[in-house]
Amino acid sequence: MPINLNVYDGSSTITNKYFRRFPMPDFERIYLPDSVKPFSNVDPIGTKELLIDDNRSAVARQPYMTIDGTDFYFSVKGIGSTTSPFSRQLLKKEEICSLLKSGPTKKRITNAEEKEMKFPRYLTGELWSRGCPYGSQGLEFASIAMKATEMSDPGTTSIHGFRIAPLVKIVKLPEALQKEVTQVYWYRRFRQAMVQETRLIPSNIRIYFQSDWTIGNNTGELFDFFRINENDKAMCFLKNFVKSGIAILTLFVRSMSDNGNGTYSGLDFYDVWLDKDAVLAPDGTIFWADLEGLQAITIGGRDRADLEFNIEEKMEHQIYRSLYEFIYAYEQIERERVRRFGNITERKTQFEYLLKDALKDDEVVDLHRSRDSLELVIGNILGEEKLTKTFTILDW
Repeated sequence: MPINLNVYDGSSTITNKYFRRFPMPDFERIYLPDSVKPFSNVDPIGTKELLIDDNRSAVARQPYMTIDGTDFYFSVKGIGSTTSPFSRQLLKKEEICSLLKSGPTKKRITNAEEKEMKFPRYLTGELWSRGCPYGSQGLEFASIAMKATEMSDPGTTSIHGFRIAPLVKIVKLPEALQKEVTQVYWYRRFRQAMVQETRLIPSNIRIYFQSDWTIGNNTGELFDFFRINENDKAMCFLKNFVKSGIAILTLFVRSMSDNGNGTYSGLDFYDVWLDKDAVLAPDGTIFWADLEGLQAITIGGRDRADLEFNIEEKMEHQIYRSLYEFIYAYEQIERERVRRFGNITERKTQFEYLLKDALKDDEVVDLHRSRDSLELVIGNILGEEKLTKTFTILDW
């Protein structure tokens, strides 16, 4: 669904270290809907048509650049929300005005016409999800996303196999605009810096939620959209899905560092989930899009044995956190492949074949086959053999 956004100059910009050498003026702007106009006396410098993506994001129609052989599209996060945070009702100017004290902003909103947009959307000052305002983005969360992005291997979108949709720039909202929009809040007021994230994503198609098209709901349409028109393409798609999915299950060991004091650090997931916070590239690769939830944690122990136990426990918890969503989505793709092209293979035999093919060059995960099970042998990027864990992925 298209959306026309007004373009403004941001007050300042923080740029990903890997993109500083590229002139990218579109990524240094603020993009806001007409319904935010009454909150500012500044006129826009232009307009840009994008496609609505998720609740508070939009994405361009045409690719912006190619990285690692994948086309990426311009995306902006923090354009406002259409829905009230504490109900399923669409946000209307009457509700916004009810939260404002009398003044010129309230008067301008009252006099504004909402017919220009079918679904008006608003930035608000309601403190939401710890570090961000509802409908927009906070500098704290955006900074976490930037740290995660800059952990990727230089010139790639990979953290040792874990694929990310890179955050390119953090653009701060003008202080005058922020002062006005933060007057709109229901219970708790956001008091930190408000920003937008301008980023690159390979598509706006998610696993199950927060997208008009998902693997869980629209598998057949996605085969058509991605032009998966023969069995070999479907198998390649599945292989890439499995390869990137296993990387998501093992993020901690792919980002692990030795702190030199008996503790180890690595990335973990905070309030983000595979079913709604990752997007799918046309070749089947899963890219993590909402990077604000990738936060570094530190694991230690009373002694070496305790440390090893704690790390293994975290590894297992991280696997189980996303395993069901991963397998569920895999099943939908495989069922659609069989429906279209036949070539039926016994379920576990097929999955074993794909795992072997997908993980043959993986940096940290190997496979061990016994008579009655198939195990993931999970190492780490440090080569610490004593911190290796096995996890049964298939039983016979």
